[in-house]
Amino acid sequence: MKLAHVQLLEEFGTRSLVVHGIMVIAFANAVLAGLFVGGEIGLVSFVALLNLTAGLWVAHSIHSLGNVGPDADYRGVINELFETDGGTEDGFDTGRFGRLLALIAAVTAIALLTSAQVLSGAIFSIAVVAVGAVAVVTAIVGFLIALGAAYDDAERAAAADAAGVPDSIDSDGVASGEQYSNN
Repeated sequence: MKLAHVQLLEEFGTRSLVVHGIMVIAFANAVLAGLFVGGEIGLVSFVALLNLTAGLWVAHSIHSLGNVGPDADYRGVINELFETDGGTEDGFDTGRFGRLLALIAAVTAIALLTSAQVLSGAIFSIAVVAVGAVAVVTAIVGFLIALGAAYDDAERAAAADAAGVPDSIDSDGVASGEQYSNN
């Protein structure tokens, strides 16, 4: 049985946008609960929402590993939202990896600063280790995604080169490398 609202989530890019939206909402609410809701309710809400965000982030990062091949339409949430180019001229998607590192740094800083305001003692130390572990795992997975995409691009270029198909065309309409072979 096919349901229309479930069919909307068949594409990985759409699912990714939904998961990113849930993460943004959960993280924003964690920060707001931590800073503005007092007592045990604020503390428990902060920790629970921060844990939800971290779990979604790690799970989605690992799930993204399967969507970096040459036939994958998904090239990151920014490219999904704004229809930018892939940015992989050299094979390694430095733009996507750089944006991921900047996002990890920003989210980690906000989580740690909010944790310093809300938590104290041993619980704060545990939070620092946990937030740091999520940041490291996400950075490693992000690097693996970028590396996997670079490897797939290199394999595709090598296969095209072996078949005699030029892998890129200059603005003149000449395949790269041909302008020197005719002289």
